[in-house]
Amino acid sequence: MNLKKILDQLDIPAQCRRHKIPLWQCPQFLFLIMGLVIIGSAITAYLIGTRYIEDPEIIALIVLVLSSVLFIFTYIINISFERLAEVSRLKSEFIRIVSHQLRSPLTNVSWAIDILLSGALGGLMKEQVEYFRILKENNARMRELVKDLLLVSRLEEGALPIRRERISLKNIIKNLVSKFLPFARASNVKIKFESEKDLPEIFVDPHQVEIVVETLLDNAIRYIEKGGLIEICLGKKEENIFFKIKDTGVGIPQEDQKYIFQKFFRSKTTQRGVAGSGLGLFISKSIIDRMGGKIWFESEEGRGTTFYFTLPIK
Repeated sequence: MNLKKILDQLDIPAQCRRHKIPLWQCPQFLFLIMGLVIIGSAITAYLIGTRYIEDPEIIALIVLVLSSVLFIFTYIINISFERLAEVSRLKSEFIRIVSHQLRSPLTNVSWAIDILLSGALGGLMKEQVEYFRILKENNARMRELVKDLLLVSRLEEGALPIRRERISLKNIIKNLVSKFLPFARASNVKIKFESEKDLPEIFVDPHQVEIVVETLLDNAIRYIEKGGLIEICLGKKEENIFFKIKDTGVGIPQEDQKYIFQKFFRSKTTQRGVAGSGLGLFISKSIIDRMGGKIWFESEEGRGTTFYFTLPIK
């Protein structure tokens, strides 16, 4: 059993897969790298010692002490990384399991509310209808959060496959703009979409790209106060399709901008009366990065935000 455990520890790729982290973050891989550093340090110390110290026993002692100290530090760091990796894995597993368990009850609650609101089981008083609408709205928010948590879990585990197809990003944007028009009109927001002619198709996962555009468009509408304008531009830039969405919303404070793509982070200006999980931009960046593109933004508090992303044509 002990021999099997030792052999398992030596199988670095398997250990990385168990922790569900990249090779360069894997504790066993880092331990191997640090081992090479220790060997290099010992050889360097020996070469320097032979040049300045005549007694070989003192040289050997210095090399031994240096190697021992470095080994102890390496072991402590490796154990700490391994525990962090295990905690991260358990956290992701917990989120995935809980999210899966919540999906069915929330869906059932949604169906029950729809049946009650339809009047199929009898008429409802005006106050009852209002309460059921509140329940339906909050249930929808919970279902959206569960969906985002599941998506984040699959992205972090590398379990979300990319099903690439040749698509026209222009058509996806046009469909999403049409879908969001009622929401935009209710918020007194105008959407302007311009696209270069004869843009080439791109080879990407249409569903995942749609998630990104939908997130950026939804955020742009939500964070505009008292009406405004959203400008969407699509074009070609070198060997990439270039997307830009500019809004006249509340903007992002300078001190918050470096955190904007982190999980669960919400800027103080985006928390005012707007519900959200802080996962949308993290998911968007993860998707764009996985497809070989780039995403970034420019913003000024009180004057709006512009998000950009590129996707390779080939």
